[in-house]
Amino acid sequence: MDKILANNEIRAMITAFGTGIGDDFDIEKARYHKIIIMTDADVDGAHIRTLILTFFYRYMRPLIEKGYVYIAQPPLYKLSKGREVSYVYSDKELETALKDVSDRSKIGIQRYKGLGEMNPTQLWETTMDPEHRTVLQVTLEDAMKADEIFEVLMGDRVEPRRDFIQENAQYVENLDI
Repeated sequence: MDKILANNEIRAMITAFGTGIGDDFDIEKARYHKIIIMTDADVDGAHIRTLILTFFYRYMRPLIEKGYVYIAQPPLYKLSKGREVSYVYSDKELETALKDVSDRSKIGIQRYKGLGEMNPTQLWETTMDPEHRTVLQVTLEDAMKADEIFEVLMGDRVEPRRDFIQENAQYVENLDI
């Protein structure tokens, strides 16, 4: 707990939420009923999201149980053809979008490596505007899975990590290094 509370960002979240943490947690003191985790759409963002979900699951679980935690869905690509712009959220969605295009050279494709690569207008339109954004509500099952994966991949025991890598290495298609 001391290590967690030594992190400035974690302390800022705890203060902002108003609920306290661990044994001192009180859901009735929650200042917000919608907490949106917004990370990059790439692998690094997924890792950070897993860490945050694990933190919520272990120390602020009632936020998840009450349905207060959401995950923002930022786009991974921007497609443009003339003044027409669209956004896609995965490599698979990009492949599908380009399948119907006869001349790919006329389509501009911008891959966002992170939220910081979007200008403020793009970030608002795609990820922050309540009228147009996509957010997924986190369920307890999602958080439990994040906690399990975190324990396997980041825990003290080497054997489960090695087993996980050996079992899942065959499924790696796009290694982001």
